[in-house]
Amino acid sequence: MDEDDTLLLVIDAANVVGSVPDGWWRDRRGATERLRDLLAKKGDGVPGHDGPVEVVLVVEGAARGVESVPGVRVESAPGSGDDHIVALVERAAGRPVLVVTADRELRRRVRRLGADVTGPRTVLP
Repeated sequence: MDEDDTLLLVIDAANVVGSVPDGWWRDRRGATERLRDLLAKKGDGVPGHDGPVEVVLVVEGAARGVESVPGVRVESAPGSGDDHIVALVERAAGRPVLVVTADRELRRRVRRLGADVTGPRTVLP
């Protein structure tokens, strides 16, 4: 299968981690690593999408430096996580992209570029 057919799943780590009131604010890096590990363990794609998925977890702030693991590429945003996500969507022109965030402004920005959007529950248990 061509890379252009592979769904690019871009996850706004700060937004997804922040959607679960489990004390994440005491250890943002640890919470992000737990999300990364959950995504790697799932490994079964995205509900409603058949076929391969490339998972990119975008981190910022205290979570910068979280390492990638097999099945999940972690990208540390040099500045705003939202701006980095928009740049990833721009670079992915011509392939299917699904962005996971509840951030209204980010949703608007990536939809304008042709990406689909879903909320955090798509990737959480």
